[in-house]
Amino acid sequence: MEYIKIEYQDIHACAEVAFFATATGVSEAHVMLHVTSLCELFENQLARLNTAVKRIQAEEALAGHAIVYKRYFLSDSANQREIIEDEGTVAVSYIQQPPLDGSKVTLWLYMVKGMAINHDEGMTIAEHNGYKHLWRMSMVSNAADPYLQTKELLSNYEMSLAKHGLTLADDCIRTWFFVRDVDSQYAGLVKARREFFTERGLTRDTHYIASTGIGGSAPECNAAVQFEAYSINGLSSEQIQYLYAPTHMNSTSEYGVTFERGTAINYGDRTHIFISGTASINNMGEVVHKGDVKKQTRRMAENVGVLLKEADSSFDDLMQVIVYLRDMGDYHIVKDILSCLLPPVPIVFTLASVCRPTWLVEMECIAVKANKKNNMRDY
Repeated sequence: MEYIKIEYQDIHACAEVAFFATATGVSEAHVMLHVTSLCELFENQLARLNTAVKRIQAEEALAGHAIVYKRYFLSDSANQREIIEDEGTVAVSYIQQPPLDGSKVTLWLYMVKGMAINHDEGMTIAEHNGYKHLWRMSMVSNAADPYLQTKELLSNYEMSLAKHGLTLADDCIRTWFFVRDVDSQYAGLVKARREFFTERGLTRDTHYIASTGIGGSAPECNAAVQFEAYSINGLSSEQIQYLYAPTHMNSTSEYGVTFERGTAINYGDRTHIFISGTASINNMGEVVHKGDVKKQTRRMAENVGVLLKEADSSFDDLMQVIVYLRDMGDYHIVKDILSCLLPPVPIVFTLASVCRPTWLVEMECIAVKANKKNNMRDY
C-alpha cells in the first residue's frame, strides 16, 4: 500500500491517494479530492475539483488508470446536482452529506488499470480474469413512502442484475442506503429490506450483505431513500468471508436489521475488505458511551480494527474511510483522534445522522491486503 498526498496549490485543491499494485495484476487507487479555497460559490469549487481530476489522472503513479465510480459529497444536493455535468461512462453518486472541512463538495474516486470497463443502462461494469464487477449508484424511487421506495429500489436493482445473469442474494457484496430523515424514516427501510431479503433466502442462518444505512438526501426532493450497490459475478463461495467480531458486536439480526458487519473477498493476489457502517456498539447490541463522542470514536475504531483483524488485516491496509457525524461541532475532536489511530488514508468527514440518535459517530471503510492464494484467480 502506498499513500500519497498531493497539493495543487495553484487551483487550491488537494488529493489524498491510496494506491495498491502487484507486479503483474490490476492496480487500483482510491482518491479523495478536497478544495482548500472555501469562501467560494459551488461552481468555483466544482471547477477546482474537475481540474484536480484531470491532474490526478496525469500523475505518474496513476497514468492509464480509468475512473470506475465517483461520489460527490454535497452541501445542498437539490441545487448543486443540476450544476454537475452528466457523465455517462462512470457510475456516479450524488448525495447531500456536507463535508465538515467547510467546503461545499468533496469527491471520492475509485480508479483501476488493467480492466475492461463499459457502461450499460446505469450500470458500470469492469471485467478482468473471469470476474465481472458491477456498480450502480444514485438509485431513487417515486413510491409513496420509505417502505415502498425501498421495496421498489431493491426490486429494480434485482431486475437490472438479472440482465447480467446475477442475483442480489448470490452476487451483491456491498450496499448503501441514504435516508433523508434517518430518525423518522429508517424504520420503513429496515422493514422493507428484511421482508425482501427473507423472501430471497437471506436470513440470519444464511447471510446478509455488507451495508451502510445513514442520513443523506438525494437531489430528488421526493426521494426518502437513495440506494447504491456493488456486485460481483464469477466468485466462488470459498472466496467470500463474512466478518462478525462477536467479542465486540452482536449479530445485527438481534436488533431487527439485516446486514453483515463486514465482508472480505479473497482473490489470488489480494483481499478486498468492505467494512459496513460501524459505530460504538457492544456485543449486546447496546450503544456504548452515550453522550461522549471521544469515547464513542475510540470504541468505533476498536470495533473496526477487530473486524479487519478477523480478515487478517489491519488499519495499515485501509484504502478509504468515510466518517459520519451527527453534530458538526464534533468534527475537530473526532478528526484529531482518528489522525492518531489511522494511517494517512484518503478520508472524508461528513455531516450525516447515524441510525440511532444516541450514536454520535459512525465510520465505514475499504481495505486491500496483498496475499497469494494459488487456488483462486487474481483480481
